[in-house]
Amino acid sequence: MPESVLLNIALIVVLGIGAQWMAWRFRLPSILLLLLVGFLAGPVLGLVDPQSLRGDWLFAFVSLSIGIILFEGGLSLRLSELREVGTTVLALTTVGALLTWGLGAAGLHYIVGFNRSLSVLIGAILVVTGPTVIVPLLRHVQPRGRVGTIAKWEGITIDPVGAILAVLVLETLLLLNDPQHTGAGAGTVMEHVLVGLGLEIFVSIGVSVAATMGLVFVLWRRLVPDFLRNAVTLMVVVGAFVVANVLQHEAGLLTTTLMGIALANQPFVSVQRIVEFKENLQVLLIGSLFVLLSARLELSALSYLNRDVLLFLGLLVGLVRPLAVFVSSIGSGLGWKEKAFLSWLAPRGVVAAAVASLFAFQLRPVFPGAVDGMVPVVFAVIVGTVAIYGLTAAPLAQWLGLADPNPNGVLFVGAAPWVRSIAQRVQNLGVPVALLDNNALHVRQAREDGLEAHAVDVLSEAALDDTDLYGYGRLLIALPNDEVASLAALHFSDVFDSTNIYQLAAGPESRGEQTGTMPRHLRGRPLFGENTNYQSLASQMERGSTVLRLKLGEAFANQEAQEYYTAADLSSQEDGAMIRPLFRLPSGGGVEVIAELDRFRMRPDDELLALVGPPPAASSDAAPSPSALASNDPVFDVAEASAAPIPTTDAQS
Repeated sequence: MPESVLLNIALIVVLGIGAQWMAWRFRLPSILLLLLVGFLAGPVLGLVDPQSLRGDWLFAFVSLSIGIILFEGGLSLRLSELREVGTTVLALTTVGALLTWGLGAAGLHYIVGFNRSLSVLIGAILVVTGPTVIVPLLRHVQPRGRVGTIAKWEGITIDPVGAILAVLVLETLLLLNDPQHTGAGAGTVMEHVLVGLGLEIFVSIGVSVAATMGLVFVLWRRLVPDFLRNAVTLMVVVGAFVVANVLQHEAGLLTTTLMGIALANQPFVSVQRIVEFKENLQVLLIGSLFVLLSARLELSALSYLNRDVLLFLGLLVGLVRPLAVFVSSIGSGLGWKEKAFLSWLAPRGVVAAAVASLFAFQLRPVFPGAVDGMVPVVFAVIVGTVAIYGLTAAPLAQWLGLADPNPNGVLFVGAAPWVRSIAQRVQNLGVPVALLDNNALHVRQAREDGLEAHAVDVLSEAALDDTDLYGYGRLLIALPNDEVASLAALHFSDVFDSTNIYQLAAGPESRGEQTGTMPRHLRGRPLFGENTNYQSLASQMERGSTVLRLKLGEAFANQEAQEYYTAADLSSQEDGAMIRPLFRLPSGGGVEVIAELDRFRMRPDDELLALVGPPPAASSDAAPSPSALASNDPVFDVAEASAAPIPTTDAQS
């Protein structure tokens, strides 16, 4: 019934996206929830009819979706990253893959009990990890330094390598079991493998180069309007995938991966909008694929989850992966901590699930009954590796000093004198601070002040690729030009969540009838309040203001007790010195950026980091002394006596 099919499609989309949202909400590996939700919705509860998910259309959709996902993964790879890690990545995708294949096949045969042919095939399938599991896990763990780059490159490039390896093994098995080729010798088999491998590489390179050159030419010459750029790109990717697959079986995966890498590293056209579109599409595809494939399982698959499978899983995790990493990293210069982390990062993903499901269907006539356990075992490995690595990789990385799950550092974009003054006081609270500016004088002065500063154009790719952003969870954009500030907010949105990107309000010159302000969806959150702009802060600092740590005054705090005070409560009682709150320092520890004033809440025991000085009409150029502030302002007292570094958490106002 059409209504039933429509209901299944809608349910798969809802479950796929909903599971990823729940995973983000509770900081769990998204793949784990997707597999669980799909299995519950399919064979357990029957919400999705498994019988409606059995057909050639499903495998075609899965294969095409994986090709698009690999293209998106390739767009995130920069060839400049290979200067440090290229040798290690190459070794992991060759030597490491062969070790994983050989040891995995041996384990499947001697532990699980599969025959030699199926063991070799499943071992090849389990070589792949893939961006569908690696990229979300890296986003969850946030490792520092080279390990994140190595894991990303390996996860994306190993998918087509593993898929091609599995296809060659499958075709070899079909050749050996074909009655027309009975008695085929080793020479025939080797010739078949080498010819197949050569054709895979030749077709993939040829189609990817032709498709990428055509796409770049069309975009460079602006032959399509902006609103069609993403659609045309998707059309070319799908076309290249299909052409490559028609010319050579499963060459499409390598083709789309190479297209993504080539498009990301060419200098002629910007791919930023394409990357954003593909990221959104990837969320939908990953959710749908995992729910679809796990919903196809049957309850009888649980009977294959026995002690032997668990022992094989332990072999993969505890021996095979560490051995592959340590052998592949010989002479790489990686430390033991980096090797240990990479040894604990090899979750299997949707490519393994899709290839296993497809190959089991194709091999059933050749090995009747023997392939029934193939898909359940592969899914058990997927669930097991995702659960083990997903739940323990972040604590391990933190213990090894390679990751910070809650980065609380503050990255300032801009290093003007008043920005440096604020940054110094934030740093004195024990919060990691860094500044980015293209003004070499500002950068040099910041370094002389004891601040970490980098001379870089914040709108360039180098700002993201060459700057170590480890430990920084909040971006504070303090630039005089509102348009550049908004572009910087968009540029860094790939690294920082929108909740943690702050931007000063537009100055008076940007709010005129001629220019107007940038739309709200193109801006960061208001930095230090909706009406605080670059000029007002700079002029206040020029009048002699200083950054002080304040607490509620005794007279104010002794009034009728309140659970918290709002910005209106405090501003209505200000008198004397001009106080501009910058950060709230909760009594329980932490540093919160003050953003939307209507959400501002200050409890009686909290403190503020504020810019304090004479009002605009004051004639004095000197900032008020602490005693003058205490006597003139009944709202706040100076809390400098308690200004020792405090614990920091990534709280939000």
